[in-house]
Amino acid sequence: MIENKTKIRIRYGETDRMGYAYYGNYATYFEVARVETLRKIGISYRELEDDGIILPVRDYKIRYHKPAYYDDEITVKTRISEIPKIRFHFTFQTFNKNGELLNEAEITLVFVNKKTQKPVLIPTNLKKKMEKFFINA
Repeated sequence: MIENKTKIRIRYGETDRMGYAYYGNYATYFEVARVETLRKIGISYRELEDDGIILPVRDYKIRYHKPAYYDDEITVKTRISEIPKIRFHFTFQTFNKNGELLNEAEITLVFVNKKTQKPVLIPTNLKKKMEKFFINA
């Protein structure tokens, strides 16, 4: 299993009239957390794209429990439970500074060949880097 924690500060422009972090911004926070998780694995989105692989979102599901507010520092916990084949599944939990669960989400991406626009298997170099995290699992 791969786990990573990413801290994000809620900016004023990301809040709504109620003072809550606007719900639509969480997709961006999860993208930041995914990018940082891939960096932890040892690969970047840029490398994948340079190799002709894109990762469009297939599914996005979120459940809100509590709001975050302006200037809160939230922690997004990202988890990858298995090495992907064609679909790359991420789960997220977002916590406030007191450790309270704010929301839970699941996002599934698909490995797609940029030229053909067809789904493909996980690139070998990414699979090898991920396997190191699952050896003792």
